[in-house]
Amino acid sequence: MSFIKAIIKKLKLFVLYFVRIVFAKNHFKVPFYKKVKANLMGGYLADQYALYDFDHNDRHEYLSEFDWYKSRYINEPFDFMLNNKVVCSLVMGQYVRVAKTFAVKNKKHITSEDDQITNYEDIINLLKREKMLIIKPFGKGKGIGVYLFKYEGGKFYIGVDECSERDIIELLKKRDNWMLTEYIHQHQYLNDIFDKTANTIRLITLRDPKTQKIKVFFAVQRIGTSKTVPVDNGSEGALISKIDIETGELSEAKTLHNHNVYEIHPDTNAPIKGVVVPNWERIKKEIVDLANKVSFMNFVAWDILVTDDSMCIIEANTSSGVNIIQLWGGQRHGELGDFYRYHKVIKK
Repeated sequence: MSFIKAIIKKLKLFVLYFVRIVFAKNHFKVPFYKKVKANLMGGYLADQYALYDFDHNDRHEYLSEFDWYKSRYINEPFDFMLNNKVVCSLVMGQYVRVAKTFAVKNKKHITSEDDQITNYEDIINLLKREKMLIIKPFGKGKGIGVYLFKYEGGKFYIGVDECSERDIIELLKKRDNWMLTEYIHQHQYLNDIFDKTANTIRLITLRDPKTQKIKVFFAVQRIGTSKTVPVDNGSEGALISKIDIETGELSEAKTLHNHNVYEIHPDTNAPIKGVVVPNWERIKKEIVDLANKVSFMNFVAWDILVTDDSMCIIEANTSSGVNIIQLWGGQRHGELGDFYRYHKVIKK
C-alpha cells in the first residue's frame, strides 16, 4: 500500500507540474525561452523568473513553485484536516474564534447545523438577518471562488455590485462544494488602510528542526485593493507587507504582479509602512499556543483577521506559497530551505 501511495503522489505532482507550472497564467511578460528555462530548471513559474529577477539573481538561492507543491505533504497523514476548510473550522473552533459556518453545499445538497438552512430561500432570509455573508469553496485556496454577499437598505449586493435576490440564488446554484460563513469585522487599523476587503495576516508557524519546538517563522499583512475586491490574496494582486516578527511593524508593501513598492496604499493614500499591528505579542503567543494544540502539524500557515477585541482564524493551511516569503529574498539556503531539507522536500 505504501508503494502504491508513493506512486499516486508522484503522479499527482506530475499533473500539478504541467497544470500549475507549465500552463500557468502569467502576469509578467517573459520571453518564451526564459519561461521554458524556468519551468525545466527546478519547476519555477515564468512569473517567478521575473519576480525574482533571475537575469541578475542566482536561481539556486530561491525555492520554486514545484518545491512548494512538494511541501504540501510535510504534515502527512494529517494534512487533510487543513485542506478541508469545513473540517479545519470545526477543529480550530474548539480553541479559538473562527468564522461561524452557517451552511455547507456538498454534492448538490445544502446542510447546516440543526437543519436550520436547507435551501436557497433559507440563505436569503439569513442574509437579510446577518446583512453580510461570505461564500467560499471548502477545498480551494488563493481566493478563488470567494464572494461577499450584502443586504443593505433593502438592496442585495455581490461584492460592490448591486444585484437581485435571484442573482445570488443563481450563483449559489451554479457552484458546489462551498461553505457559507459569517462576515467578521476587522480592526480599525485595517479599515484605515483599506476597508473594502478583509485584510488578513498570513502567519507561519513551524517546528524548528534544531529545538523541536513550535515557533513563529514569518508573517505578512495582506491588503486588498480596488482591483482585488472582495479578497486580499497575493495571487490576485493584493498588497503584501512584511511584518517585523519582533515588533509587529509593517514594511513597505509589494505585490506578486509587478515590481512596484508601496509605502502608502494606492487607492486610499493611507500609510502602510510603519503601521504596527495591535496586540502583536498577544497574537503571537495565542498562535503558538494554538499550533501546539495541533502539535502533529509541523507546518501551518495561519490566516488571521485582527478584530477590535482579539483575532479570528479565517483559515489554516498545510502549506504556504513561497512567493510571498521570497519577495524579501531567496529562502533555499535560509530557514525555510533548511526546514524543507529536513523534511526531504528538497535535497540541496
